[in-house]
Amino acid sequence: QVQLVESGGGSVQAGGSLTLSCATSGSKESMYWMAWFRQVPGKEREGVAALNTGYRTTYYGNAVKGRFTISQDNAKNTLYLQMNSLKPEDTAIYYCASTSRQSGIFNPFVSARYDYWGQGTQVTVSS
Repeated sequence: QVQLVESGGGSVQAGGSLTLSCATSGSKESMYWMAWFRQVPGKEREGVAALNTGYRTTYYGNAVKGRFTISQDNAKNTLYLQMNSLKPEDTAIYYCASTSRQSGIFNPFVSARYDYWGQGTQVTVSS
């Protein structure tokens, strides 16, 4: 079993920064892929950033590339999402997700491929 608990959301003005945290516990094997998704009511969940913890490779959605950074502190069992130059369109509920190592080609931004999810944290960016 895996538990994921997000924190760090809040309200910020456009151009500002926030850092989200995802405290993790449980099976490391089930946290081979770690990712941040976001969702706006009425829209599909969107992949924001992903981390392959085995190869330490990172992936970013086009909407956030160059502004967001995903990272992990193994000593603290925490996944982070550093968000800079925030825009009103970044407003959403942000979720942390994890899954185990997958066979074949893995698209890290397909939400259905993830087994574990946090409860989400709200990020609101005002103009």
